[in-house]
Amino acid sequence: MGLRFTEVCIDAHDIEALSAWWSGVLGWPAEPTDDGDVALRAPVGAGPDWLFLAVPDDKVVKNRIHFDFTPTDQQAEVDRVVALGARRIDIGQGEQSWVVLADPEGNEFCILAAQ
Repeated sequence: MGLRFTEVCIDAHDIEALSAWWSGVLGWPAEPTDDGDVALRAPVGAGPDWLFLAVPDDKVVKNRIHFDFTPTDQQAEVDRVVALGARRIDIGQGEQSWVVLADPEGNEFCILAAQ
């Protein structure tokens, strides 16, 4: 195959604040790029880097794509991420084994049941 998945691009109103928040959640280093964006560098084997791109507008609708994270202890990770500033949200999921949260700019993500 001629393609390699190298980056996830995330639009953000405040790229410094949002990338710093996700850096704290994931434990990945954040660094400015030559283009004025901010990149979170994924450890080897952890997936693609995350690239935060500045946009002038705020998020207003539900994401069409989101991140799922599998923890070793779901409740501990939900508590930790909420303490960092995430908030629980209801997108119509009902009672499920996963927890739907939003980051400080409102981007939805899920913490799945522990495996």
